[in-house]
Amino acid sequence: MGAINRLELINVTKRFPGVLANDRVSLTVNPGEIHALLGENGAGKSTLVKMIYGIQAPDSGSILWEGKEVRINNPRAARRLGIGMVFQHFSLFEAMDVVENIALGLDGSVSRQALNAEIRGVMDKYGLKLDPRRQIATLSVGERQRIEIVRALLLNPQLLIMDEPTSVLTPQEVDELFKTLRRLASEGVSILYISHKLHEIVALCDRATILRGGKVVGTCDPRQETPRSMGEMMIGSDLRDPARGQMKVEGTVRLSVTNLSLPKPDDFGVALDNVNLDVKGGEIFGIAGVAGNGQNELLEALCGERLSSAADVIKVDRIPVGQFGPTSRREVGLCAVPEERNGHAAIGTFSLADNATLTARTRIGFATQGFIDQDGADAYAAKVIQTFAVKTLGPNSLAASLSGGNLQKFVMGREILQAPSVLVVSQPTWGVDAGSAAFIHQALIDLADKGSAIIVISQDLDELLALCDRLSVINLGRLSVGRPVSEVSVQELGLMMGGSHGGWTTPAMEGDHAAKA
Repeated sequence: MGAINRLELINVTKRFPGVLANDRVSLTVNPGEIHALLGENGAGKSTLVKMIYGIQAPDSGSILWEGKEVRINNPRAARRLGIGMVFQHFSLFEAMDVVENIALGLDGSVSRQALNAEIRGVMDKYGLKLDPRRQIATLSVGERQRIEIVRALLLNPQLLIMDEPTSVLTPQEVDELFKTLRRLASEGVSILYISHKLHEIVALCDRATILRGGKVVGTCDPRQETPRSMGEMMIGSDLRDPARGQMKVEGTVRLSVTNLSLPKPDDFGVALDNVNLDVKGGEIFGIAGVAGNGQNELLEALCGERLSSAADVIKVDRIPVGQFGPTSRREVGLCAVPEERNGHAAIGTFSLADNATLTARTRIGFATQGFIDQDGADAYAAKVIQTFAVKTLGPNSLAASLSGGNLQKFVMGREILQAPSVLVVSQPTWGVDAGSAAFIHQALIDLADKGSAIIVISQDLDELLALCDRLSVINLGRLSVGRPVSEVSVQELGLMMGGSHGGWTTPAMEGDHAAKA
């Protein structure tokens, strides 16, 4: 008699209005196995793991836990079985601090002092830096993700579901996380691992189940595959590498930032310290960094959510915009995509057409004297949906009804199709599948080839090295001098992201900037 599976799904099916999310899905996860769940955005991965964790119930089919059929009615029931989950989209209360949020995920009572000690112990063990006293509202996306990881590990799970857990980690932190996961697996813990970083799947996982359109279309041994071959299994066709045109960088500086300094926005934010950069037309400029080192503060300063001390600190096409708000900056050509798509880049309870109106009404021209041309908004949203292959029922669908990856494609398309002279984007492909990421990368390249200046803020070093002409690192609110991507390595960037700047110093002003000034 063979060994009993830790988890087995048999013909699990789940429907939503107009969508068959999971169609008779069957898979097994063995004790001590690191099992990848792969698929495009909207393939049904999130729905499937929500059923395993008790957030949703299957319409039909069976879930077996260690050989016995179970009904997992809620997350507490899942945790009692020994199932933990690290979510891509976080279940956190912003008005509470880290300890209070973690306590809500625990089913027993424990004193704050004892829990604080346990949290610090887990953070120290796994290198997850975070102050347990911090209020959630003050944390970046990356810092919020660390809370989910700590909360899951505190439960000593027998099955750990991880949904995009490395999206905000440096290469060194990823290595440490993988060591932890391998150690857990060696102790018999099963891991169901979801990631669009297919090189991670090759390096980490023992087996992979591939979903497409809600169905299982295959299984494989990732160690016998390549990221490309698995990506092509996911999409059912060949992957196309983004192609750069002549890579012509114009001599004209389209975005200029001179001595940008801003105090902390709150007690837990990061002050910007003498930031200088120039980005030319046709150039894609990358900014790497560990989450919480000033990326959000920099984007807010560039897009106009926070004003500079003087107008000429930030210039767009030589126009001083440092004291312009977001709408005025959009009028002169600066568009932006923030890190957090839910609530910041898009409002879940608004339709896609209304979300298009929020940022595109002026540049696209469907708002006049305070009146919205709804037909124009619908048409623009439909254009974004079609051009960026957003899986949705149409412009009147609520943003909250989209998968994370499809909402990301919509938000990116909404800004790119405005043809900005300067585009600032943070985490452009966070939670996006390989095919969609390649499409977004190509859209950014095409925009640069048309003469726009683009800043990409990302924790994905592979993305930055593949996409950008020059790179800087932001650390504690200070921006290093930009260097051509051909002169830097992943390891060097990772060390700098962790605070080791070495010889890559942060000058008072870059040489080309000083020359221009």
